[in-house]
Amino acid sequence: MDKLSRKSLKEQYKSRALIGGVYRIVCKEEKVAWLRSTVDLKGAENRFLFSKSMNSCPEHGMRKLWDKYGEEAFSFEVLEELKKKETQTEEEFSEDIKILLEMWQEKAEEG
Repeated sequence: MDKLSRKSLKEQYKSRALIGGVYRIVCKEEKVAWLRSTVDLKGAENRFLFSKSMNSCPEHGMRKLWDKYGEEAFSFEVLEELKKKETQTEEEFSEDIKILLEMWQEKAEEG
């Protein structure tokens, strides 16, 4: 790959619309869910799907159920998306995602 197209790809990556949010990984057999947040929802979903394809548990806390039921018992569900504004810094966007997670945690505790 030549230097010019490499630079172009880098610029495209940096200027992409960043969408973060809150998601959960659910074990349908036990009806257990792990609530998580990220500044890159697509990346988190891709990592989860890759873990499933390799039958590799994505998180230590899920290992026991993963071993018991297998990767097919787990799903990835986006609960809420948040698009990074052009004027936001990475830190501001990360803080907004953190607050969004806290709101979902409160909602889960209530219901």
